[in-house]
Amino acid sequence: MSLYTVQKLLYTLNRDDAAKAEFKAVPSTFANRFNLSDEERAAILERDIGKLYVLGVNGQILMHFAALCGIEWADYLQLMRDGVIKYGPVREGVYAMTTQTNEKVAGV
Repeated sequence: MSLYTVQKLLYTLNRDDAAKAEFKAVPSTFANRFNLSDEERAAILERDIGKLYVLGVNGQILMHFAALCGIEWADYLQLMRDGVIKYGPVREGVYAMTTQTNEKVAGV
């Protein structure tokens, strides 16, 4: 798995109108341009925000992908929460979880 590659794909979609058009027309063709694991590819093609979050995708990049997919802000936030419940803690990246989902953190 390469978090960098997943984020590069999403960054490209966020910044390049031709990439957006290609993704909207034939998502699998666009995804094939990147060296993704089966899990990553499925998350992109299924527009699984929760899985992408758990894989470690940066929220600043992910929120633009969610908007491209027509997902409203409140729903986007809930999909990330649901992803942690469904798939477990964030695995890597800046949001990697160092506690269990039911643990209190620093007086919270």
